[in-house]
Amino acid sequence: MSVETTIIEMAKAAKAASRQMALCPSARKDEVLLRIADAVVKQSAYIRTENEKDLVSAKEQGLSDAMIDRLTVNDATIISMSDGLREVAQLADPAGAVTRSWKRPNGLEVSRMRIPLGVIGIIYESRPNVTIDAAGLCFKAGNAVILRGGSESLNSNQALAGIVTKALRETGLPEKAVQVVPVRDREAVNTLLRQDEYIDLIIPRGGEGLIRFVVENSKIPVLKHYKGVCHVYVDDGADMEMAQNICFNAKVQRPGVCNAMETMLVHKLIARDFLPEMGKRFSDAGVEIRGCPETCRILSYINEASEKDWPTEYLDLILSVKIVKNMNEAIRHISTYGSDHTEAIVTSDYERARRFVREVGSSVVLVNASTRFNDGGQLGLGAEIGISTTKLHAFGPMGVEELTTTKFVVFGDGQIRQ
Repeated sequence: MSVETTIIEMAKAAKAASRQMALCPSARKDEVLLRIADAVVKQSAYIRTENEKDLVSAKEQGLSDAMIDRLTVNDATIISMSDGLREVAQLADPAGAVTRSWKRPNGLEVSRMRIPLGVIGIIYESRPNVTIDAAGLCFKAGNAVILRGGSESLNSNQALAGIVTKALRETGLPEKAVQVVPVRDREAVNTLLRQDEYIDLIIPRGGEGLIRFVVENSKIPVLKHYKGVCHVYVDDGADMEMAQNICFNAKVQRPGVCNAMETMLVHKLIARDFLPEMGKRFSDAGVEIRGCPETCRILSYINEASEKDWPTEYLDLILSVKIVKNMNEAIRHISTYGSDHTEAIVTSDYERARRFVREVGSSVVLVNASTRFNDGGQLGLGAEIGISTTKLHAFGPMGVEELTTTKFVVFGDGQIRQ
């Protein structure tokens, strides 16, 4: 069977499965999620063996350290996948929930009810954990899902898909509710993006190049984020130790992910007190600092930032630093160079914190906390399917509720329109 035929048949099967999934009781969905969670742990050795095949190939191809980090499945990854599924199973089922009700003067009772989106296509790079996270979330919300991971993670993804398929089969649910594209050929993506008759939404997860390719070639609505240019603004009067810990965590804990800090903004009144020790801590951790001219005067050993640094998502141990006159300048910088992903302020001034939250329009805005908390699991959504920086239909981390939409339900007792 050709690649095109394979994808079309998968899309048709997913559409049929989505109709069954929309009617699936919550308890049955939760049973499947818990089965998968158990199986992921029990078959961890098998999963890691298949993942090692991908890692060997990735190293032979010369993939970046950041890509290999995202590709790696270790004990922590296994536990995270299993725990994420258990958290999703404990969440309230959004499908069928009534979000609002009201009565019209003519007696009509109107309400809005959550329903599954239908069929979701997810295109992603590396990160085999996305296979489990996405399958669990889409399944919980009553959707069918087609997963197209990167060619570099095919062995890992197929191993995980096999676990999911077995759980669906054992519980009598449609196996085609969760499918992984079984081929590496790039044509599979192109064909998938043309299946608007069967697929309701595409969610790409990966680098900016992948996301722009999907947006430019899809006939299906796309929910996306291009990049995560995240900022931490250290305000005048901030607790210095707190600010250091937050900034260090935001940059260093895991630099290759979209919620890592890429630019640190520092109020000029504290720059000479804050930057020397902070700069040393970053340098000791291997962070390359690129600063504005004033930052370079304080930290003589760093390189000067160029204009192209400010909007750059490094996904690496590289950090841009700018000294600003006040919060107004910090907010202008974020508005100019940010990507609507994640911003944080470290401050002891309540009014400034409230103003920062009000005026900064990113999907997650934090006060006195690391940007690394922009994550579905960390925010209590269970596993997330991605972080959207588009305001339609969801904004920020997408949990199970964001994988539904609403329909109007109207009860009457014989009303006719005059």
